[in-house]
Amino acid sequence: MTLIKSISGIRGTIGDVKGEGLTPEDIVMYAGAFGQWASENSDNRVIVIGRDARISGEMVSKLVCATLQGKGFDVVDLGVSTTPTVEMAVPAERAAGGIIITASHNPAQWNALKLLNQDGEFLSAEAGSEILSIADSGGVTYATYKKIGNYELKGEYYINKHIEEILKLPLVDAEAIKDKNFNVIIDCVNSSGGIVVPQLLKALGVNQVKELYCEPNGLFPHNPEPLPENLLQISKEIEEGKFDLGIVVDPDVDRLALICEDGVPFGEEYTLVSVADYVLQHQKGSTVSNLSSTQALKDVAEKYNCDYYFSAVGEVNVVQEMKSNNAVIGGEGNGGIIYPTLHYGRDALVGIALFLTHLAKSGLSMRRLKASYPEYHISKNKIELDEGIEIDHLFKKIKQKYSQHPITTIDGIKIIFGKEWVHLRRSNTEPIIRIYAESDSETTAQHLAQKMISDIKELLSATIND
Repeated sequence: MTLIKSISGIRGTIGDVKGEGLTPEDIVMYAGAFGQWASENSDNRVIVIGRDARISGEMVSKLVCATLQGKGFDVVDLGVSTTPTVEMAVPAERAAGGIIITASHNPAQWNALKLLNQDGEFLSAEAGSEILSIADSGGVTYATYKKIGNYELKGEYYINKHIEEILKLPLVDAEAIKDKNFNVIIDCVNSSGGIVVPQLLKALGVNQVKELYCEPNGLFPHNPEPLPENLLQISKEIEEGKFDLGIVVDPDVDRLALICEDGVPFGEEYTLVSVADYVLQHQKGSTVSNLSSTQALKDVAEKYNCDYYFSAVGEVNVVQEMKSNNAVIGGEGNGGIIYPTLHYGRDALVGIALFLTHLAKSGLSMRRLKASYPEYHISKNKIELDEGIEIDHLFKKIKQKYSQHPITTIDGIKIIFGKEWVHLRRSNTEPIIRIYAESDSETTAQHLAQKMISDIKELLSATIND
């Protein structure tokens, strides 16, 4: 069983004893700490919550709601909803903050509390640290019986509102999409997307939709992370059918993966690249992605004489960099689209609308559209860590070993080899080191990653022997 406390929230496997898994006691403690922080940083007495459809979600939601009401907050509950919908609802309700109950791409035994500020954005590192300190100190006070907060369920309202706001965007053209009469197949992993993605597609004029796993019962039919190895069924369905594309979302609908008409994945890295290509055609401005994302976004930005900036991994870091550079589009290479004209949060729904408009207006098939972009390959790997490993010391050794190459250290270590790179960073949510490598050759990318893994094992072995 695992419990991970970080500045972005608390995440763990359901069960076990307090402090080991994510137990009801842990949930109440951290929901109370968030409520304490919110009451000290805002005069608003409303907090918005929502959850994905995983089995533990209802239990966690009830604990969170009751705790916040006990703090004297009125709770606006969106029920089974999406992360971006909750993010948009927080400022709409003039709330003090929000809590999204989702472990995102993690398997079904996991759940988490993701914490939002009053702008509906993920907390800063400083705010997250304050909440952790409050939880550790146990200094949470609760309201008297006359000041207990109210409860209101507004899930359907905000899902409809989210879709309405997407349709109002100048760069979303529902008529162009409708005219193409796309035949689409979707996989919503039996979570929140099963409610909202079919509804969005209908509003966009997509009338031919085959639904896979769209019952929001939390019974994930496969690993819910939308990676090619987890999407074999939808790829096979497309290969055997006559679909224009496939659409896949993760359990909380902030990541978007696309499948080409021949069943071959479009590539999660290219979700952002393609949407940025469309946006920059009509809305000039800078772009941002994190250090682990493909440099194809930089190439596309340069094609339109626009600037590209990189950030540390993590949505809050991408958003900060986007705001600093007035970016018109940004996100992460895991299929996360951030379109600030709508809101500052990864949003698979706006990604679907912008991509379908782009595909409709381009007149290209999915394969031909993908072929129009610079071809890069990223090898994504990880090493599980034993307890007591000094990661900072390990990274220092790697930095010394590759000191003759350009190195960025704002988030782990990124080593640049011309147009190729390797990025090493510790995960914020799992006890691992992630190793990503990119090249215009898949073989070279894999070789770079394996060489770095070999270096790490050698340095770890030397450290143990010392």
